[in-house]
Formats: sequence, structure tokens, C-alpha cells
Amino acid sequence: MDLKLQSERRSKAALKRKNDHRTCSERDLARLIHSATFRRLQAKTQVLGIGEGDFHRTRLTHSMEVAQIGKGIAKNIPSRGNPPAGIEQILPDSDLIFCIGLAHDLGHPPFGHGGEVALNYCMQGHGGFEGNGQTLRILSKIEAHTPDYGLDLTRRALLGILKYPVNYSKLKRIEDSAIEKHSVVKAADWKPPKCYHDDEIDVVGWILNPLSTEDRIAFTKHSKPEKNKHGKPTEKSLDTSIMELADDIAYGVHDLEDGIALQLITRVMWNEVEEKLDKEWVKDNEILEIGNQLFGNSSQRKCAIGALVHAFMTNAQIEHKYIYQDQLLANIVTLDETSRIALDHLTSLVVKNVIKIPEVQTLEFRGQQIVIRLFEAIASDPKRFMKKTFTEEWEKKSSESEKLRVICDYISGMTDEYATRMYERLFLPRHGTVFQRL
Repeated sequence: MDLKLQSERRSKAALKRKNDHRTCSERDLARLIHSATFRRLQAKTQVLGIGEGDFHRTRLTHSMEVAQIGKGIAKNIPSRGNPPAGIEQILPDSDLIFCIGLAHDLGHPPFGHGGEVALNYCMQGHGGFEGNGQTLRILSKIEAHTPDYGLDLTRRALLGILKYPVNYSKLKRIEDSAIEKHSVVKAADWKPPKCYHDDEIDVVGWILNPLSTEDRIAFTKHSKPEKNKHGKPTEKSLDTSIMELADDIAYGVHDLEDGIALQLITRVMWNEVEEKLDKEWVKDNEILEIGNQLFGNSSQRKCAIGALVHAFMTNAQIEHKYIYQDQLLANIVTLDETSRIALDHLTSLVVKNVIKIPEVQTLEFRGQQIVIRLFEAIASDPKRFMKKTFTEEWEKKSSESEKLRVICDYISGMTDEYATRMYERLFLPRHGTVFQRL
């Protein structure tokens, strides 16, 4: 994909202001940072609820860390091993990868994966809901910067943010669990496929248009859906692979820090993991004292977290796929096998002792119920409960699925606190007044 096509925008309008000397990537980053959706990430759950303390990560601080790690990975790649000739010319610049990292979680609804499960349940039969798919929808259609194209980011930025390049209907499992007409649903039954929404087929078509037919076919490969099992995409672009690895590192390392600081992960738990780490890998990456540092004082812990991030970041390498003509698809970033195993051990520690504990699952379940009840209430009389801009959009739609998608957009854009206050006002007596703004 040549540079001109990478920097093209769907609007085909090049907004030029006097004395504006910024690159396309700098403009993309500025549009994102100044967007309302980005600001709302400060009040959305990452793992633990916003109201549970002020130390652990929110979606905003997590996204900032992903962006910073992604920038470090991109800078380190040319000095790692024997990268392909010309790799420096195709790696994303700092502003581009920073923008992709900051944007990667924009579409996640209130209450984390509990909210995602809830909205997918509510949208069954009408296109489902997936957080990464909603990110693309926000950037290309919803966020207010242009009348018709959302933030109108460049083609390359949208390609990097397109984490799963296959649409919902191609991946949705063949037979769903029976849809029950009440709000208590089993989360495992309603996890969405990793996809983009069918409503954005036109956007993805534009993103992939410059690619050859062969590259488009290869890039959209996926496993077939089965009975009660979603299909899965198999491909990603270079920029997406950097962002995804940065996300994995932030998830495994920074959520580990949160777990230790909140005393959910103990030294005994860590010792079990440390025994599984490759001894040569630990030595080569100069983290022999990592356990003592993680459970030492605050400055020692911060040093240890930085050392772990550095170890994973500097062990990223280029993997070349010869099936592609386009170099943005032919080259992806991966971790070497030993580093990947180590990161997987850290992630498993966090999942087992932070994410899956009953206390956290209770919060996730509560958020799930709030979202389902809000959806049911608003869908019963949208013009009565939605803001004017969304009501006007809802009235323009003709089909039931299109109308429900507008309601889904409205709820998914809420912060945790906004959704909670609206729920209390609708369902809990003596909570909230008309004079208390949501």
C-alpha cells in the first residue's frame, strides 16, 4: 500500500489550516485525544470498578500505557535480531502507533466485559455487539468531528485499529443458547465473536480497497463457526500486531502490579510462577531479583514493573509472512517463544487471582445487570429516555435492527458512573432527582 493511499481519509477532504505543519499521524492523534469518547475512558472499568479505589488502572490509564509500550516496541524493532531489509521504512511513526494504542479500547462499554456480554445479549438477532467492533464504529461513524465519517482518521490508522478483520455474521456460532426473557444470563453463553460489526462492512471495504484481491482474501481468513462455538480471525496487520502485543504486556504486567498493590496477589503465588520462568531468560533480561523487588517497597516494585515491561518489549521481533504482497500485512511483530511463555504465566496469574475471583466477578455481574436493564427500559420507549441527538438518529432508522443499534451506541458510550446513576433514577426509589444531572 503506497504512502499516499495510507494517508487517505474517507471524506477525501484535506483540512488545511493556516500555518498547520503537522503530519497526517499528528492530526489523527490530535483528533483522538480531543474527542469526547477518549475522555470518557477515564471513568470506565479496566479490571476493577472505578469506585473500588484510586490506584488501579482505568480504561484511560491502561490505554495510555498500551500506547507508550507500543511506541517502545516500534522503536526497538530495527535493532532486534536480523529484521527484513527496509523494515524501518514501513514501521509506524511514533504518533501513529501512539494514536492506535490510545484508541484500541474506545468501544468498550461501561463495566468492562460485563457490559460487553450484556450488550451482545441484548443485540442477539440484530447484529450482536463486540467492543473492538464498536471502536471502529465510533472512529468511522459516531464520534463528532465530521458529519458522516466520525473522526475521519487515515486509512493506515484505521487498518491498525482493525483488530479483527472479519465481520460478525461470518463468525457467529451456528446455534446460540436460547434467548431468555429476563436479565440473569450466564456470561459464558453470551461472549461475542472477535469481529467488527456488519454495519461497518462498508468502512472495512474502504480500508482494504488498495490491497490486491489475493491479499484481501488471505487477510480475512478465519476458522469456521461451529455449533455453540464462534469462528476466529487469524490475521492482523503490522501496526495491529504491535498494538496487540503492547496490550498483552500491559495486561500481564501492569495488572500484576495492581494485584500486588491491592494484596490480591501474594509472594507465595508469585513464587509458584517464578519457578516456571526460564532461568536463562531471567538472567539474560537482568531480572534475577524480580520477586524481592515486586514485594519490596513502592519504588522497588515500580522498578521491577519497568524491568518486566522492558524485558518483553525488547524481545519483540519481526515475523515475515510470504503469502502477502503488501508489506503492512507481510510483516507482523511477535514475541520469541520463551518470552511469550513467560508473559502467559504472568497473565494466568492475574486472571486466576484478580479477574476470576468472586469479588471481581460480582462487580462484573452487577454491571452486566445494569446494562441489560437499561437497554430494556430504553428500548421500551426510546424517545422518552434517550438524549435528543440519539433520539433524532433513532427516528431516521427504518428497521428494528438499525433502531436497536442506536440504543446500543447510546448505552455503550456511557461511563460506569453515568450508567449507574441512570439505573438508580429509573429503578431505585428515592435515588436521584430531576435536578441532579446524569
